[in-house]
Amino acid sequence: MPRQLHLSAALDSPGRLDAGHYAALARLAERATLDFVTLDDSFAAEPSRPDALAALARTAPLTGRVGLVPTVTTTHTEPFHTSISVNTLDWVSEGRAGWLVGVSTTEAEARAFGRRPVAAEDELWAEAADAVEVAARLWDSWEDDAEIRDTATGRFIDRDKLHYIDFEGPRFSVRGPSITPRPPQGRPVVVVPVTAADLAPDASPGGRARVDAAIRYADVVLLDAPDRATRLTAATELRLRAGENLRVLARLDAALPDRAADQRLLDELTATGTGVDGFHLSPADPSRDLAALADRIAPALRAAGLLRTEYTGRTLRDHLGLARPASRYAARPADGSPASTAAPALAEVTR
Repeated sequence: MPRQLHLSAALDSPGRLDAGHYAALARLAERATLDFVTLDDSFAAEPSRPDALAALARTAPLTGRVGLVPTVTTTHTEPFHTSISVNTLDWVSEGRAGWLVGVSTTEAEARAFGRRPVAAEDELWAEAADAVEVAARLWDSWEDDAEIRDTATGRFIDRDKLHYIDFEGPRFSVRGPSITPRPPQGRPVVVVPVTAADLAPDASPGGRARVDAAIRYADVVLLDAPDRATRLTAATELRLRAGENLRVLARLDAALPDRAADQRLLDELTATGTGVDGFHLSPADPSRDLAALADRIAPALRAAGLLRTEYTGRTLRDHLGLARPASRYAARPADGSPASTAAPALAEVTR
């Protein structure tokens, strides 16, 4: 029996601001039983686009299974607020949220905020790595059973099961805990984009920093590689450095105007020896190409045993075959003493 592919797709539609458009695209992706969809975002004024987190939060109640992964930029934003926003998406989607980590590299975007000058890309990705670390700690800062909702005593939470995260870094410090309960998935899925050039010996400092962030924190890497041989080499190196729990999806252009094009996307999807777990599809015309994916490509992949016939799990981690992580603060040392200091339900953040 061949191993089933993990497939995702971008919903990016520059110039489209109506949430209904993105909900309709996500439903097409769900009909194709894709693992997840992504929606790009940036602080640039052009091209116009919706806030990715808000658009996918609106999409969540209009879909039932497909994962929802917005780009959320760590530059010019507070890591505490980012963690709460992604956590909220996980709650409203009932465990289907991910986070495509992005950084802001342009002078124009820095001027739009007026808080800091533009920084080098390696510094931005080092900051992004710290932001993901803070988010993971904050998601863990409520143990799974911290909510008690005891109306008889008027107690909502067990404060002994809330924890300071005590993060101190060169760019910001966050004491915690979070102000929202632990996400349904424990931690929403973290997705990091990487190019094959980032892994080359002569990679730029920014590329190396992006790979470092992916190795340390990504559940999924979206890999940009120019050909199959380069894709295999890059995917192999990523797994050697990150471990087998990393899912590597190769970016693939998906223009599907006719059946001849269908046969070319199929040949690429079913090729052996690629080294990846699946593909992240970038439609040329999202409405047309996602419909073709649902109506023509997905049935062919199912017939070949390469794609699920239906969703068997509920969460995005289920779709990807990733375990739900335990809270790091719930563990207890052998002597039975607390793993960390219990905290009140107030967060402290300094920058």
